Amino acid sequence: MAADTAGAEYIAEFIDGPLEGEFDHRALVGGRSEARVGMVAAVDGLESLFWYDRVDEREVGGGLRARFRFDPTDSDPVESDDEND
Repeated sequence: MAADTAGAEYIAEFIDGPLEGEFDHRALVGGRSEARVGMVAAVDGLESLFWYDRVDEREVGGGLRARFRFDPTDSDPVESDDEND
């Protein structure tokens, strides 16, 4: 796999959930992207833990990119107070 020549990093792309559209540079684990990623992010000023599962990984521009899907079951709830927006 060409990921060996790209260094010890990959790019994680979050395709849905609270981090939809975000990218993160992460360390390879055993030459691959992680199967599951926990991310802490602030939503409406409150820090929450969100879990994402790898959907696929591919080579892009000589580097490795993995796409992750949100797992709402194991993640902190995301609540928005729409009445005050």
